[in-house]
Parts: sequence; C-alpha cells; structure tokens
Amino acid sequence: MIALEKARQYLEQLGLHHAASVLESRLEVAAQKQLPYPDFLADLLGLEAAARRERYLGTRTRLAHLPFHRTLEQFDFSFQPSIDERHVRELATLAFVADAANVIFLGPPGVGKTHLSVALGIKAIEAGYGVYFVRAHELLEDLRRVQAEHRLDRRMRVYLAPKV
Repeated sequence: MIALEKARQYLEQLGLHHAASVLESRLEVAAQKQLPYPDFLADLLGLEAAARRERYLGTRTRLAHLPFHRTLEQFDFSFQPSIDERHVRELATLAFVADAANVIFLGPPGVGKTHLSVALGIKAIEAGYGVYFVRAHELLEDLRRVQAEHRLDRRMRVYLAPKV
C-alpha cells in the first residue's frame, strides 16, 4: 500500500491529477486482465490525456462566450434550403482561418446564422484555435463605450487575439 500511495503522490506532484485519482481502479483492472506494464501505463496516461483535453475544450468554450453549444451535425439544412450545405461543410474545414478570411452570415432572424457561427466556433476550438463570439451590435456598442472611456486599445486586444 505504501508503493501505491507513493505512486499517487508522484502523479500529483507531476500534475497528473486525473491519473492519480483513477490509479487504484486502473491497477485493479490491469491486474484482472493481466495487462502488461506498458499497456497499463498507456491506459493510465491515455485517461489523463483525455481528461486534460476535456478540460481544455471546456475552458476554451467558456472563454469563447458562445451563447449555446450546438454543432454542425445538429443543424437542419432541410429547414433552411437557401443555405448551401456544401459551402458550410467547406467552411467547417477551417481553411478560412489559415487564409485569414472573413466569414459573415447575413439574413433575417431565425434562419440559423448564430447556430452556424457557434458550430464553426466549436470546430475551431476543437482544432486548437482561439474563438470569441460577439454579435455585431454588441461589438459596436462595446467599442463605442470603451472608446469614450479611452480604453479602446486594451479592449481591441480581446477582440483581435482569437483567430475566430
């Protein structure tokens, strides 16, 4: 039991908190399945990597200020036939980010502009890009306010730092 506690302590010191929390249960599974040591280690580190990825995605999603969480797969293209699904799927490759191109969705309320924007934002977050969601009128009001407060340069960094 001393060795187990020592291993857990080392994992904690190395910042592998999830691995430390599941160490004992994963050791039991490895013993039951008679897993070789490298397989046990790969399993334990894989769980840590997955937990870190989830934390990263959660943090980046919160920082993006997305109004809700919707994916491209949840978008009903049959509901809005005027939207070119092929073009939207092409946007989902995120080539526009590498090209530093702008994407603007225009249309009346209720046609799916925000849903598509959020879905592309989620794709970008998953690809490792910084994302910040803001509606055009909110952006203009915010910029007008901070300009009057002589803080425009500082606020522009918030809007210009993310790639999407």
